[in-house]
Amino acid sequence: MSISIDQVNKFLFEEARYLDDKEWDSWLEMYAADASYWVPSWDDTGELTEDPQTEISLMYYASRSGLEDRVFRINTDKSSATSLPQPRTSHNLSNIEIVEASDEQCKVRFNWVNYAYRYEHVYTYFGTSFYTLDISGERPKIKAKKVVLKNDYIHHVVDIYHL
Repeated sequence: MSISIDQVNKFLFEEARYLDDKEWDSWLEMYAADASYWVPSWDDTGELTEDPQTEISLMYYASRSGLEDRVFRINTDKSSATSLPQPRTSHNLSNIEIVEASDEQCKVRFNWVNYAYRYEHVYTYFGTSFYTLDISGERPKIKAKKVVLKNDYIHHVVDIYHL
């Protein structure tokens, strides 16, 4: 199956909507079982860490099961990192491009801004995301998601709904 930029846009906008609407089960369905989710951190010299296995990351899940656990904790308030009440978010995507494609997979890059409102404060997060989509089935699935958070200073714990 090949994929068009319009189909990629629709897919990414759908994921953003699921995050904003807190439709966690639908959001998780967008990920392949073996999908990785990685948010590298910036080192002391201003460079991104390169290996989630040996260097510090802001977040790293080696498979969808890690994301499922995170969603379980969000839904059941069983995590000290969970924000209560959960913030209202608005994910905004731009500069979406297909950087590589084959019949089986598609690599996508885009910029994003997310606004999160909680306790009378608006927090802004921004960055660039890199996805590898499995497009071999009826519906695309995220195989790998790398989120480069470009904020230099974060005032509190960052969670999946911030990115």
